[in-house]
Amino acid sequence: MGARKRISAERKKEAALERYQAVLRNCPTSPRKMRLVTDLISGKEVNKALDILKYSSQEASRRLEKLLLSAIANWQAKNEGVRLEESNLYIKTVHVDGGRTMKRLQTAPQGRAYRLRKRSNHVTLVLDSMNKEIENSEE
Repeated sequence: MGARKRISAERKKEAALERYQAVLRNCPTSPRKMRLVTDLISGKEVNKALDILKYSSQEASRRLEKLLLSAIANWQAKNEGVRLEESNLYIKTVHVDGGRTMKRLQTAPQGRAYRLRKRSNHVTLVLDSMNKEIENSEE
């Protein structure tokens, strides 16, 4: 590995230590349906987002609720002495990318077949603290 690649990799590792995220891979929901739910919670405070997801009737909200709880657990693992209520966590970004697409055939009239595309997605959820942004603006 060259020097530039090594330095770049070290910078990415250091940035990852400051980032609190959770990733959901190959979720068997179409990306379009998942984006409808993620738009409801992006930018919201964590407790408010959990309430929205808990009382949403869409199936994707259950999966996203588990993902958000995982991101909170990741935050708690990196900040052991800090209380969750005092940190003012909010959802910084939520990315929904297309995942693997399974191609299936459905029988059609007169000996033909229609192609079904069963889509999946990857969701990346990043948390951040309001306190950190307030400290940065005061400096």
